[in-house]
Amino acid sequence: MRRALELARRGWGATHPNPMVGAVIVERDQIVTEGWHKRDGGPHAERVALANLGRAPAADATLYVTLEPCSTPGRTGACTEAILASGLRRVVVGTVDPNPAHAGRGLEILRAAGVEVRSGVLESECKDLNLIFNHWIVRGTPLLAAKAAVTLDGKIASRSGDSQWITNELARADVHRWRRLFPGIAVGAQTVLTDNPSLTSRRSGEPEWCPWRFVFDGHLRTVVDRAMPRIYTDEHHARTIVVTTQHGGLGYVRKLERLGVTVWTLESSTPQVSFSAFRQRCAAEGIFGVCFEGGAQLLSGLLRARETDYLFIYRAPILLADERAPGVFRGLRPDKLAQAVRLADTRHEVFGDDELLRGRVVYPEKILIDEIAPGLG
Repeated sequence: MRRALELARRGWGATHPNPMVGAVIVERDQIVTEGWHKRDGGPHAERVALANLGRAPAADATLYVTLEPCSTPGRTGACTEAILASGLRRVVVGTVDPNPAHAGRGLEILRAAGVEVRSGVLESECKDLNLIFNHWIVRGTPLLAAKAAVTLDGKIASRSGDSQWITNELARADVHRWRRLFPGIAVGAQTVLTDNPSLTSRRSGEPEWCPWRFVFDGHLRTVVDRAMPRIYTDEHHARTIVVTTQHGGLGYVRKLERLGVTVWTLESSTPQVSFSAFRQRCAAEGIFGVCFEGGAQLLSGLLRARETDYLFIYRAPILLADERAPGVFRGLRPDKLAQAVRLADTRHEVFGDDELLRGRVVYPEKILIDEIAPGLG
């Protein structure tokens, strides 16, 4: 199953809206064929493995697959049918299909046909593989994640604004790995004005990849200056979407559209962009996951609105101990620990001296919000 997981990750970022899946067939305790789902619309991992084998599996053959074989025809045919047609008599599954309408059905079909089925092998790892797909298929909305790089005391810069770099090269390379997975990356207007980022995934040995690049700019402040930010003029500018409100000004909207940049004007009674409206628009456009990379005002606004589904926190062994240094989150005022936001299903990874803590965000029943916390413009 670990080898099947390795294979599944080869489809990293290329299978949306489908999940990443890997499969191997074992005969006499040896892997004899492998397969993985390479892209949306392509054959599923089980069918690839069977095709690569090029013959009928041996009598003792076992199929290991990270996700329950599909039981509906879809575009490529039900994998349960292919498994039964091949004569396989034993199947080991990592995790069941998260879709409530199909969960367990494929296993039932195989068992009813006399196939020995075992499930739940490396289940946690197999579930974690498809964070975006799992959220989408269960809730029907995109996964909105937040990412930050912080010091030990939760600061994102010194009091002077110096922030490059808090984390080391290994941690920053991992950020680019996740950028390749998420269909969209989002930042606020201040990040664009201050850092002029490219927001692409740049990994050694791979071509540069550009996700959908979202700029939250309720006032369209990023369009005022004559010198436009690089994401409005670079070779990937057609992948840039400015998310604004009707308070931004039609002249600035037209200026962006002349450059070939898309503008989403979302209804709002204030210049603050509605995160719930953004989520709905992404769902309508078929964008299944967006990672918010800051800054603090954007991430805090997303948390205050209870719209953060997942959180990535990269932490470096640096201590500022300065109350005037900016922190990553603000605007909540829990009186008790029971009122705090928590992470569940956490994962921990180490990158040299730095570490990553990530997990699903769990909100308390009632969130207390600081009324004087700044809004998102």
